[in-house]
Amino acid sequence: MKLRENNHLVGYTFAAPFILGFLVFIVYPVFSSLYYSFTDYNLLEAPNWIGFDNYKEMFTDDEKYIKSISVTFNYVFASVPLRLAFALGVAMLLNKAIAGIGLYRSAYYLPSLIGGSVAVSILWSQVFGDQGLVNSALGLIGVESNTSWIGNPGTALWTLIALSVWQFGSSMLIFLAGLKNIPKDYYEAAGVDGANKVRQFFKITLPLLSPIILFNLIMQTISAFMTFTPAYIISRGEGGPLDETLLYSLYLYKRAFVFYEMGYASAMAWVALIAIGIVTLLIFQSSRYWVHYESKGDK
Repeated sequence: MKLRENNHLVGYTFAAPFILGFLVFIVYPVFSSLYYSFTDYNLLEAPNWIGFDNYKEMFTDDEKYIKSISVTFNYVFASVPLRLAFALGVAMLLNKAIAGIGLYRSAYYLPSLIGGSVAVSILWSQVFGDQGLVNSALGLIGVESNTSWIGNPGTALWTLIALSVWQFGSSMLIFLAGLKNIPKDYYEAAGVDGANKVRQFFKITLPLLSPIILFNLIMQTISAFMTFTPAYIISRGEGGPLDETLLYSLYLYKRAFVFYEMGYASAMAWVALIAIGIVTLLIFQSSRYWVHYESKGDK
């Protein structure tokens, strides 16, 4: 009995740092932000309880807030499918037994390691500037352009989408692992029956890869909703031009740490949490119609 109690004590001792850190740095801030979302709090003075006023202002009086929602959903709905499609395409190209394939996989994964950094965001702003690499490349093929793709309201958001697509490495590796788990016998049998590569892709690859697609879709959707660094660096913290790159996370940051409206920012954070939860739930609910689980049949 004493030995068992001693073992429990040892276990609790080793788990204590994690439990304490979880309570102090996760649980307490989460519930504190929920309280602050119902207050007028500027970090310098005591919170002043105002009820649902922050939430009312968001959806009735704050045009920039509505704009940030629109920009964010446009960014998510454009970047996530393009990123996954590009990642799957590259994964299929790299799913070959050729010399140096490991080097190619490492090279394609590299942007995912550095793509979210401040340095790359600065480089990206130079690439799409009026004297950047894109305009120089267009000049080589006879298309003269002095347009700043980042400074143009019609193309600014697409530069962020392009950066997101460029960071396809993590999704690619997951797709590659899934492709390797598909038995080659299926393709051989389909080939004997006369199915071409396109038909094999839609009838074999996609159905058997659908659980992997679901996982990547959920993870990349959540990640896209939380995108901050590229929008902050490329727009210099303003979300311009004309708020066309004012992502939700960037506007939340501005209300919290530029205008010191921590109560309003906390309310924004909780709305974002609920919205992401709803979108994730909808993806899960839709999966029963298109995700195939081989061991249990179609969901």
